[in-house]
Amino acid sequence: MLTTLKQQKLLSALKAYRKEFLDSGLKELDESGTRIMINRFLSDVLGYKQLEEIKTEYMIKGTYADYVIQLDKTRHFLVEVKALSFELSEKHLRQTINYGANEGIEYALLTNGKSFEFYKIIFEQPISSRLIFTLDLSDVTGQKNAVNYLQHLHKDSVAKNSFKQLWSRCEATDPYNIAGIIFSDAVLKCIKKLIKTRYNEKCEDETILSALHKIVADKMNPALVKPFKPVRVKTKKIKATGDGPAGVPPHVQPEETGQA
Repeated sequence: MLTTLKQQKLLSALKAYRKEFLDSGLKELDESGTRIMINRFLSDVLGYKQLEEIKTEYMIKGTYADYVIQLDKTRHFLVEVKALSFELSEKHLRQTINYGANEGIEYALLTNGKSFEFYKIIFEQPISSRLIFTLDLSDVTGQKNAVNYLQHLHKDSVAKNSFKQLWSRCEATDPYNIAGIIFSDAVLKCIKKLIKTRYNEKCEDETILSALHKIVADKMNPALVKPFKPVRVKTKKIKATGDGPAGVPPHVQPEETGQA
C-alpha cells in the first residue's frame, strides 16, 4: 500500500493521463499509438523506469508480449496492449493468458489505454485466469477507486510484494469461497441459534442446509431479501425499596443472626 502522500501523487498522475489522452477526443487510435499512451502510463503513473524496468516486445516462445514489468531481475507482470479503438475481448484475454502461462508469469494487465483489466493466471490443468479488477480511466467519478487498485501495481508497492495482498482480498470475497463459509459448521450453528431466538423453533441441520442450497443455487431477487433483525429479550428490573440495603429487595435481605 502506498502512503497517503503517494496516493495523492498517483491520483494527480491519473488525472494528467486522462486529460492528455482520454479527454482529447481520441477514438480511432491504432495499437502503435496506444502503446505511446501505455509507455506514459507505466512510467508517469506507475513509476517504472523506461528500458530498465519496462521491457518492451518481450519474446515468449517465438512471439512477443508488448511489455513485461521487471524489478531486480524478477518479472512481476506482463502488459498486453490493444488499440484504443478496440473493445477488449475474450480473444485478447486468451492471448494474454497464453503469454503469461508460457513464461510462468502469474499476473497480467490487459488494456486498450482506457479500459484496464488485471488478471491472475491460475497454473492448473487446464490453465485459467481470474479477474482481480477492471477499471475505466475515462470515468471521472471512479478516479479514487482506480487509485485504490492501481496503487498495488505501482513500483513502490510491487517491490514490497503487494500482489499477495491484492490476491488475498480477491480470494476472500470470491462467491465460491463465501458459499463455503455459509455452509460451514460455525455458520450453521449460528443460524440455528438465531432461528431459535427469533421463532422459537428447533431446526434440524438438513432443513437449514436445504434452505442454504436453495439460496446458492437459485437466482433470488435481492430486493426480496429482508435483513435479519435479532429479537431483543427484555428483562424486568426489580426496584429497590427503603426497607433493605441499597439495591437489595426486602425478600432477599440477609437473615438476622441474633448476634449483637
